[in-house]
Amino acid sequence: MNKTIFLLLLFPFLLTNIYAQDTSAYEIQRAKINALLAERSAKFGQYDESLNARTGIFGFQTKRDIKNSNEILRQIAINDNEIFTQLKVLMDYKDLQAEQIKTAANSNSESIQNYRKTIKDLQEQNQILADNQDKKDNAKDLAYLLMFIFLIGCAVLGYFLNLKNKQIKQYEKTAV
Repeated sequence: MNKTIFLLLLFPFLLTNIYAQDTSAYEIQRAKINALLAERSAKFGQYDESLNARTGIFGFQTKRDIKNSNEILRQIAINDNEIFTQLKVLMDYKDLQAEQIKTAANSNSESIQNYRKTIKDLQEQNQILADNQDKKDNAKDLAYLLMFIFLIGCAVLGYFLNLKNKQIKQYEKTAV
């Protein structure tokens, strides 16, 4: 019983710890994506420069200039694929977080319902005990009342017997 109560009290703290770990993993993933986006922006700047590079005779682009531009463009495409992959991981984190929040909410709702039921049961037991105590008090009061009436009755009977005894003695004295 004590272990169960202890675990019920410890459960929200465990969820908080799990949530904090997921949040930090989510933040790390976001930082990773932001770094990939910054890298992509830098590569686009390089690509733009490579398109303007004209190292050939009479200011024309050479095959080498075009190959360099294509390589930068290929790296941008590879980077974009990595960004999509990391975004998928980030979305999975978000889905996992949402599922954990939903599970925690359901668990908390169940706990609240169980607590309410326990409180209701305890209130009913308390009412039954209070009613029983009232019955005992009423029975006790009735017993005291009956004892008081009995004592009054004995006193009255004793008084009348004493009075009768005095009358008999009085009569005997006058008869003799």
